[in-house]
Amino acid sequence: MDRVYVMNLVASFQLGHITRRQFLKRSTAALGSVALANSLLVACAAVPPNAPTPTLVAPTAEPTAEAVEEGAPEIMGETVTYPNREGAEQELTGYLAWPASAADSPLPGVIVLQEWWGVNEHIKDVTRRFAAAGYVALAPDLYHGAVATEPDEARKLVMELDMPVAVAEIGQAIDFLLAQESVRGEKAGMVGFCLGGRLVLASATTLETIAAAVPFYGTPLSAEDSAKVKAPVQGHYGSEDGGIPVASVQAMEAALDGAGIVNDVYIYDGAPHAFFNDTAASYRPEAATTAWERSIAWFAEHLA
Repeated sequence: MDRVYVMNLVASFQLGHITRRQFLKRSTAALGSVALANSLLVACAAVPPNAPTPTLVAPTAEPTAEAVEEGAPEIMGETVTYPNREGAEQELTGYLAWPASAADSPLPGVIVLQEWWGVNEHIKDVTRRFAAAGYVALAPDLYHGAVATEPDEARKLVMELDMPVAVAEIGQAIDFLLAQESVRGEKAGMVGFCLGGRLVLASATTLETIAAAVPFYGTPLSAEDSAKVKAPVQGHYGSEDGGIPVASVQAMEAALDGAGIVNDVYIYDGAPHAFFNDTAASYRPEAATTAWERSIAWFAEHLA
């Protein structure tokens, strides 16, 4: 269990940033127990937001299934390992999530790319959300086990990341995903956030196995690189993102249009960077919900 993640869930619920349904769903996945999640919900209602978080006794093993509401699909999740074709001794790993029904009826695959924090509980939760939406989803661990909790740690990990190697590993993750019996089609969708958004765009300029690309606040491509994109792109950006000027987003959109690349680029008024991350202060529920619905519609249109 990631205690920091659970504490953030408690704070988000008490402050009204997430609904009761969202809280129960995500806390159950993190704690691995419906009973514990319900107990925590009761504690949230009884304890003021500024009071200490209740002490929990929960399983330490990573949950392998996400409990869902009546009528919703059963979602499975696990860490997977696959060979590194680049000759490196270190195997590649990722977090894989899928509906149990995919065993009988294969589904399209989606790659979920991490923020600069790494494959943390938030990214695993997002991966499970895509599984619940009808996809087999894989979040490749590009940091090879490292997860940051402080900006300085995350910045160091980003600086150490070799971008071309990361793109090659993403390509291997797509191949692994497409090889699963529960996955159909010859290409996968790809979504990423922050660093992951940047990597979605970089991957879309080189990989032939991407059917649809959805970057969230990823560094926009230059006009030259925009012309190399090989898949339809749907971008999500905040108007108040201090690191990504709106003008640079609009320039990429114009370049994609000029190159004949199918694209929809959205700028959310008043939204900062990382507006989709519901465990952070930057979370903006309305923008996040709209962006999620648009992403699902994009994949439904462009994935087999």
